Amino acid sequence: MTAGGLARKPRPDVSARSGAKPVLATSADRRVRVMMLLGDLNGGGAERVALTLLNRCDPAAVDMRIGIMRRAGSLLGAPEPDRLTALAQWPRTWTEAIGTPGQVADLIAGTDPHVVMSFGMGVDALMWPALRLLGRRAPRWICRQDSNPDAEIVDLGTGPVLRWIVTRYMRAIQGSAHARVAVSSDLAAKADRGSRWSGLASQVIHNPLDLAQIERDAARPLPVTPVRPFVVAAGRLVHQKGYDLLIRAFADSVEARGMELIILGEGPLGGVLRAQAATLGVADRVRFPGYQDNPWAWFARARLAVLPSRWEGFGNVVSEAMACGAPTLVTDCDFGPREQVAHGINGWVVKTEDPAALTRGLDTILGDPDLARRLAAGGKERAQDFAIDPIVEAYTALFLEQGARGRHAA
Repeated sequence: MTAGGLARKPRPDVSARSGAKPVLATSADRRVRVMMLLGDLNGGGAERVALTLLNRCDPAAVDMRIGIMRRAGSLLGAPEPDRLTALAQWPRTWTEAIGTPGQVADLIAGTDPHVVMSFGMGVDALMWPALRLLGRRAPRWICRQDSNPDAEIVDLGTGPVLRWIVTRYMRAIQGSAHARVAVSSDLAAKADRGSRWSGLASQVIHNPLDLAQIERDAARPLPVTPVRPFVVAAGRLVHQKGYDLLIRAFADSVEARGMELIILGEGPLGGVLRAQAATLGVADRVRFPGYQDNPWAWFARARLAVLPSRWEGFGNVVSEAMACGAPTLVTDCDFGPREQVAHGINGWVVKTEDPAALTRGLDTILGDPDLARRLAAGGKERAQDFAIDPIVEAYTALFLEQGARGRHAA
């Protein structure tokens, strides 16, 4: 059955708990209604992918909406108001959290989608009970995986028993999804091994690059002009991103003397990282400009872009730095960067959790301008593989396929 058979009669408003108003399709609207469900709209890779899909998926085929658990984030003003729905209130206590699946169910019911795609482990954890509450009215669920689930669970700081329980729970509920998308092949293989009993195979869809926009924005001037050549890194200031490793490596680098390290982003470890730079004697050369609307202008002017992460799902900034013509240094972390970067051809790959290896990488590339130029050229060519149009088309095809299989396709 095609997506054209999806339209149905309006349903009653069941969104009282969340405060969301239902958006009801008319009998003439044959589009597949899709809700992308996220924790918030911080400026991370997942949030930017969601906004890309919101704005670029064919509006004649799919009606795209965003739902968020918390009305927060630097990108909160990006979606049109009538395409964004949020929980009335994120729970502040365990007692309030008991009712969260019901609020999520109402949030979903308020826009009555044919398909919901979840972003992130925390949202995934709420999807299974929320869909059970919706019963026969539940939409098709696409579980989108974009990070290392084992590392995220360890990062929760729980003991081994609780980690084991959470791991089994997450594997079970993610295996119960109707479809699963992974942003890298290694991540897809891990997800499939973890839920082989379900028979669900992950579809790999890389994160998209709007190469035309990146080219335009990369040419724009920087908000401030660094006084020295610089190395750049970008992402939230959290343990996952490994900025403590990069600052130590930068402090030990011979070739980086006389250069600055620019770390774009915000996060809870900002004070800790500034203190570390001061302790290592490089506070005057390590800059934290905060979140930047246009990181591409920084990438385009950097001597080197670095991703020192402990884990990733894909590594958007790697592809973006490549597209901007910056030679790129990454760690061999799970998952993504090793799939994006071929060592010595379009970037440089070093061991994870090893500041000395990062230092050697910095010195190798910064000390060899010919190598840096070759890596930059190879990276720019590799970035073409992540062009936006084919990736948006792949998502659109998935939404149409799941919509045609959904609860209205009787």
